[in-house]
Amino acid sequence: MQSLAAQVIWLFVLAIPIACVAWTVTHEEIFREPREYCRDCSQSCPQWYRRKFFYVFTCEYCFSHSVTLLLLVLTRFRLLLDDWRGYLLALFALVWIANLYMSVFGHLRLDIKSTRVEIQEKEKELESDKIDR
Repeated sequence: MQSLAAQVIWLFVLAIPIACVAWTVTHEEIFREPREYCRDCSQSCPQWYRRKFFYVFTCEYCFSHSVTLLLLVLTRFRLLLDDWRGYLLALFALVWIANLYMSVFGHLRLDIKSTRVEIQEKEKELESDKIDR
């Protein structure tokens, strides 16, 4: 069993690729078409279990659980306890930290986009002032 400090470091480091993969699949342009297909299926499939399955690929919180499970299988990371309970604790702790990262990233992107819009508006005002002179 690793020291508590090492486990905490692993917790915060492993949450980074979880957040990265979950955000990319559920938000970025490169996965837009499959995500739209999954969104449509999550709303129109007649069976509830198919709707839930496809919904997982449209929700970063839900998808982060799947990514975390995969990462736990690959790394065998456990938190605090050396048995199955350590895996369970690691699962929920990693999901929580990864979602904190995604939340911060989402707010940061929103702030950047808002700043860009403000800059474009000011540039348009300057251009119209130039033309009026």
